[in-house]
Amino acid sequence: MQAKAPDLVSLYKSAGASVREHGLEGVRAAVYLVLDRSGSMRRYYGDGTVQHLAEQILTLAAHFHHDSTVPVVFFSTDIDGAADLELGSHHGRIEKLHQNLGHMGRTNYHWAMDAVIDHHLASNSHSPALVIFQTDGGPTSKLAAERYLCKAARLPLFWQFIGFGDPDDNEFTFLRKLDELAVPARRAVDNAGFFHAGRNPRDVPNNLLYDRLLQEFPHWLSAARTAQILQ
Repeated sequence: MQAKAPDLVSLYKSAGASVREHGLEGVRAAVYLVLDRSGSMRRYYGDGTVQHLAEQILTLAAHFHHDSTVPVVFFSTDIDGAADLELGSHHGRIEKLHQNLGHMGRTNYHWAMDAVIDHHLASNSHSPALVIFQTDGGPTSKLAAERYLCKAARLPLFWQFIGFGDPDDNEFTFLRKLDELAVPARRAVDNAGFFHAGRNPRDVPNNLLYDRLLQEFPHWLSAARTAQILQ
């Protein structure tokens, strides 16, 4: 880390402390980052908030797999684009990618979920995956998003949603619903969590952000092994 990304050493240490606190040291997992590009996200790209989140996730990923590469999926009405985020080439990368993706549309979770599922299946990996799914509101098609989450419960994917924006906004009611979908009536295991980062996500202390992002992941790992979703 010191050699490839000295500017991220502090974040790496904060992430490591949280990984150890949650008993995840030694766990091998892929880490994905899904980013909302709906029109209301414009200011979060412009002020560097999304780039900062990407760097936080990149340093977290460095504790879970050796090459630290994070597949990134940008979505709005459809899939806007996809790329890899890597240590050493991370500086300003999210903003550069965003600027080249054109129109910012509506919010359709299910296309992004489908892209992550396809990528993970194509990788032929038997390791679990932690999917950090950022959004600033509920999806246009709530039914499609719910169906995808329930179907994906049989796959080794844990979806950790993180919300940007007004904590009192009713847009986040749906994400709280996803977090609480019944098991096993609706899905095989509880495969999702939700964390609201508020109007100014960059103000959330690193240790708190990592703690909330990892809070439910160990419980899912245990449940997924019991259900034989993970070997």
